[in-house]
Amino acid sequence: MTPAPDLPNVDADHLHAIEPAVYAAPGDDGHPPRILILYGSLRERSFSRLAAEEAARVLRWFGAEVRVFDPRGLPLPDGAPDDHPKVAELRDLATWSEGMVWSSPERHGAMTGVMKSQIDWIPLSLGGVRPTQGKTLALMQVCGGSQSFNAVNQMRVLGRWMRMVTIPNQSSVPKAWDEFDAAGRMRPSPLYMRIVDVMEELVKFTLMTRGRSGALTDRYSERVETAEALSKRVNQGRI
Repeated sequence: MTPAPDLPNVDADHLHAIEPAVYAAPGDDGHPPRILILYGSLRERSFSRLAAEEAARVLRWFGAEVRVFDPRGLPLPDGAPDDHPKVAELRDLATWSEGMVWSSPERHGAMTGVMKSQIDWIPLSLGGVRPTQGKTLALMQVCGGSQSFNAVNQMRVLGRWMRMVTIPNQSSVPKAWDEFDAAGRMRPSPLYMRIVDVMEELVKFTLMTRGRSGALTDRYSERVETAEALSKRVNQGRI
């Protein structure tokens, strides 16, 4: 097996580069896909963060530009004004991104509050702009015990609510405490290969949709409204 740089558990002989021209829309300028990663734990040794970091390494190998949001210091939704520095940082990253990865632990059979708070701070609309509509989304979860899909299933519902294109593949890592070594790197296994699969798929879907998101998410109801009217409606004080 020939390892890939920074990916010691990947067989580079079978890791194929993604050719943007095969997937991109006509006129795409070929810039690296912009991917934002969110993770759902504040623990010092956070397995959702370690899984997210592995995903980031794979995405960078495939040519993506990756930014990972640190949720430490993010206030609870509605617990601070919208111009709070961490809120502004998160929203700027959401606007910048063309795709996202959400990586959450499963706690009490659900995604964590840390994960949900980040999603809740990203609005459906900012004025007349929808910061997540038409963007791609990949989902991952880590489990303390046996494999479960509760968190990824919940996040899939949220992705649909945020009008995102959630890719079919997903990752769920059982007994996460036994899947990472002392240095925080994920051990070779089919679970690790699944993360590689998911990130490969995310890059392909992002390249396919980013230049076509306007056409894919163009809606009759929104065409009827002007941007000014839409802004007034979504930001009204009472309904």
